[in-house]
Amino acid sequence: MPTTLVTGGAGFIGSHLVEALLAAGDRVIVLDDVSTGNFANLAAVKGHPALTCIQGSVCDEVAVDEAIQGCHRVVHLAAAVGVKRILDRRVGSLVANVRGTEVVLRAALAHGKLPVFVASTSEVYGKNDKVPFREDGDHVLGPTSLHRWSYACSKLIDEFLAFAYAAERGLPVVCGRFFNVTGPRQSPAYGMVLPRFCTAAAAGRALEVHGDGTQSRCFLHVLDAVDAVMLLLGCPQANGLAVNIGSDAEVPIFDLAKRVVARAGSASPVRLISYAEAWPQGGFEDMRRRLPDTTRLRSLVPWSPRRGLDDIIDGCLADARR
Repeated sequence: MPTTLVTGGAGFIGSHLVEALLAAGDRVIVLDDVSTGNFANLAAVKGHPALTCIQGSVCDEVAVDEAIQGCHRVVHLAAAVGVKRILDRRVGSLVANVRGTEVVLRAALAHGKLPVFVASTSEVYGKNDKVPFREDGDHVLGPTSLHRWSYACSKLIDEFLAFAYAAERGLPVVCGRFFNVTGPRQSPAYGMVLPRFCTAAAAGRALEVHGDGTQSRCFLHVLDAVDAVMLLLGCPQANGLAVNIGSDAEVPIFDLAKRVVARAGSASPVRLISYAEAWPQGGFEDMRRRLPDTTRLRSLVPWSPRRGLDDIIDGCLADARR
């Protein structure tokens, strides 16, 4: 029975991945400090004989070393995520993202060069206006005075660390760049747009759209993202590569809000608010488009999204109503 360590396994993507790994016959070790995750996300597999849950931080070398004992591979999802959290907890977010990844990579090397999947993000492309984004494209980040860019910078450092371990020390690594993964169990608490909209629509409150609402995003159902991760875990050809994981169906954020209201059968209004009003703590700047080129992913593994935007919205609405 293969054993997989999933850091951040009690989180949004992590909990869905843990369920998929258990269904595939893996033994799974979850390490999570529950700063943004919650072991309640694993309620469906609670008591599973092949599941072990450990509350601890990836910045704790001892905790990581103990959790990785006997594992065959690692999926490193643990990170500080969400614009609100990044802006509210600036030092802690940087430390968690960079230090945590370094500790995980070092432990994977020490325990027999275990294959590692490192979760990265579409944020690393920054303000690059050459869309769709290709993995070999440029990364154009804003000034350090805008702390919003610190998340992208920290994940780029994670990638540099991963590929340095691959090149110098032979560690098998792949970095998956997630593009707006959403769906059930994603919390609205950290600024994630679709759970925020669905929670408001379910409660009959106004849906707040930041800026002019013409900025667009491509949303991917969490189960489609998990399918991609599972396939990449079994693909040696992906070692040493960054791989975009996302949908290519763009939607303007204002249109998304109206679509949520319609799917919810809600009377909620949609209201535009300025970025200054939305982020009074400052340090924020938006990107106009975030569109992935998934040619590399599709050339490596037999993958394509199986769920459309309405499926994603309906799942988020059901979650909000619960």
